[in-house]
Amino acid sequence: MSIPSAILPPSSLPIDDDDLAEAKRLNLKLAKAPRFRIRNRFAAMLIQSLLRLSQAGGDRAAKRAGLSVEQRLVGTGGQKVRVRVLRPTGPVRGVVLDIHGGGWVIGNARMNDALNTAMVQACNVAVVSVDYRLAGRTPLQGVMDDCLTASLWLLRDGIPEYRNLPVVIVGESAGGQLAAATLLRLKAWPDLLRRIVGAVLYYGVYDMAGTQSVRRAGPDTLVLDGPGMLTGLQRLTDGLNDAERRQAPLSPLYGDLEGFPPALMFVGERDPLLDDTVRMAERWREAAQVELHLLPEAPHGFIHFHTRMAAKVLAASHRWIGSLLDDPFVRER
Repeated sequence: MSIPSAILPPSSLPIDDDDLAEAKRLNLKLAKAPRFRIRNRFAAMLIQSLLRLSQAGGDRAAKRAGLSVEQRLVGTGGQKVRVRVLRPTGPVRGVVLDIHGGGWVIGNARMNDALNTAMVQACNVAVVSVDYRLAGRTPLQGVMDDCLTASLWLLRDGIPEYRNLPVVIVGESAGGQLAAATLLRLKAWPDLLRRIVGAVLYYGVYDMAGTQSVRRAGPDTLVLDGPGMLTGLQRLTDGLNDAERRQAPLSPLYGDLEGFPPALMFVGERDPLLDDTVRMAERWREAAQVELHLLPEAPHGFIHFHTRMAAKVLAASHRWIGSLLDDPFVRER
């Protein structure tokens, strides 16, 4: 899919021929694999159960890396949500609020432990990952409320020794929608929103009625079941018409982004959600600086594959977060 030159990223990662060859070999394997699609609540519950079984003893890996691991029930009043905290033993420079993906219907905070452990070590930060309720068991509004509750706790009270540190929000896929929606809702508390100094967003969903790349997605889609995506979004927002689905904060693409922090965005050119990220970057640039990277041959979810390209993307994210936390202006906010 060709991208207008006006919205190409201002800087590019050093993707070379070896990276592309490896990505193409992976894509041949992915083409033979089942695509992600949740057709009913039973399927989501089965996948979630298998995920939890695969995570047995997962805390040990983070602890072997020298991190402390803690689960907390946080919030104020009647609003509570579970979070998972990973942090080093020594002082930190900032806090990352992580919102995992999984199509809103599967996943948990622990599924990002490997990514978050690497982030803690590379950036010298603490990571608070939101263990939000899943859609199917709660309305999508409840999922969004959990993310807002976690952010309000972190920005108002949080961990005492980190209370005055800058915060970076990170979201992937469905977590990208939840991160951007959370930022929009935090505009009701401008002083708290200002504490968030950056956003790192991987291939998010920003139009719940479906962008053109979602609507055009064909059967050759990798990882995601492209033809079923629109039906999946409609099922998640049952009872709404497309005009209502495009209301912010449900669809962050159509929100008022004034006051947003700088952002770093990644999306693969073989992702049905390509248009979501490209259009969101265009909108975000009206309010703040955006660094957008379009990754050739990369499918949805590519940061979870052990490829050279994924390693370069994650290293770029770590450098970007580190540069933010090194900025004297950010430290004085």
